[in-house]
Amino acid sequence: MKLVVTTPLAVVVEMDGVTHVRAEDSSGSFGVLEGHADFMTVLDVSVLSWHQADGAEHYVAVRGGMLEVRGGHSVAVATPEAVTGDDLRLLESEALARFRQRLDEERAARIDAQRLHLAAIRQIVRLLRPEQGAPAPGRSVPPAGGAEP
Repeated sequence: MKLVVTTPLAVVVEMDGVTHVRAEDSSGSFGVLEGHADFMTVLDVSVLSWHQADGAEHYVAVRGGMLEVRGGHSVAVATPEAVTGDDLRLLESEALARFRQRLDEERAARIDAQRLHLAAIRQIVRLLRPEQGAPAPGRSVPPAGGAEP
């Protein structure tokens, strides 16, 4: 089989002669062998591993992404970020921790942006509704502490 792992900026892994690929999605860990049915899945932050025909095992940490099996002989992974390495423990402890931290930071930033967006919409709605303090068209705003003329 052929395995290709890409990020938006680089081809991280491109190997022929792969006999087995192991990955992880929301349903758990799964394996792909030569002749596997075509399918596509969303990967979790995880370590993808593969075996070469000579028995060597290799690893790449991925920050989520998509995995596609095509024609039973090609596995393609598109991920925002990937780190290769031959030390599984190091990849799991450092790369995956960094990826998870970035995902948490991105989620927090999205939540903050949504809060700002909602606050802006509420302010616009409040100013457009005369019954909630905005002056009606043609009416002046009463002076502070005084009655309307």
